[in-house]
Amino acid sequence: MEPIKVQSEGGLNVTLTIRLLMHGKEVGSIIGKKGETVKKMREDSGARINISEGNCPERIVTITGPTDAIFKAFAMIAYKFEEDIINSMSNSPATSKPPVTLRLVVPASQCGSLIGKGGSKIKEMRESTGAQVQVAGDMLPNSTERAVTISGAPEAIIQCVKQICVVMLESPPKGATIPYRPKPASTPVIFSGGQGYTIQGQYAIPHPDQLSKLHQLAMQQTPFNPLGQTTPAFPAGLDANNQASTHELTIPNDLIGCIIGRQGTKINEIRQMSGAQIKIANAMEGSSERQITITGTPANISLAQYLINARFRDVAAMWNDPSSMTTS
Repeated sequence: MEPIKVQSEGGLNVTLTIRLLMHGKEVGSIIGKKGETVKKMREDSGARINISEGNCPERIVTITGPTDAIFKAFAMIAYKFEEDIINSMSNSPATSKPPVTLRLVVPASQCGSLIGKGGSKIKEMRESTGAQVQVAGDMLPNSTERAVTISGAPEAIIQCVKQICVVMLESPPKGATIPYRPKPASTPVIFSGGQGYTIQGQYAIPHPDQLSKLHQLAMQQTPFNPLGQTTPAFPAGLDANNQASTHELTIPNDLIGCIIGRQGTKINEIRQMSGAQIKIANAMEGSSERQITITGTPANISLAQYLINARFRDVAAMWNDPSSMTTS
């Protein structure tokens, strides 16, 4: 149902759309038990409130309606977040109450008007509302939008949002806007004994979808034969002479942490034990995998690969035995 357009303060009689970027926990708070909280927010404010789908660490919350309906929706969200902060403080020794923080997603072409000449507009907003306002210097990935972070008391945030709405109505976006879409979170998957597992709480649950990917990953690890009783198997394309060679692996981003270890302890251990040089490429935007380059003699490479695979097995074993995590 179309929201009823109501004459609101400042003589605005328009329908506006504001986009918010929220973490999963914040979204859960807005939705509430069985969707009751968001339903009440929709009914009481008269605004349309939509939450982006998908298993993402971040979600987009879109609020559409006449300006007064948007302000009511923002007020309800800000007070709900303040309530969450107060509830979380009852369990912590912290004495000073942290501010409520909301992140707006604004087309980059409108951010100049929000900042104003020499920062004059953003300074005026900060001083007149008492809220902190920050406009991100960089655009959000794969978009032409920037994050605008507002923090302070709920009353200050509401006044600040009102001023931002006025600026956005006075200075419409220029050109086409590529909206920011949060990337889905790929569930961490570990591999053990021919099976892929996802982590749920402290248990590892068999996970069929990525099994083939992980199976291929395990298959490209070379069996290590420390005693040399049979001819060692070297990675394809390498000669068996002790010449320095290079071998590359691709590993899902989700698994790279267990190879690196805390502050690089595990990868340094693998380097020292194998004698191979191991380089992990930086994460590429839009890619769910990381490249690992191993350089050394075929024996060094073989051992490095074996140790990397053993690391996957160790992590899988830890997750697969919940009792080992509960006993001290």
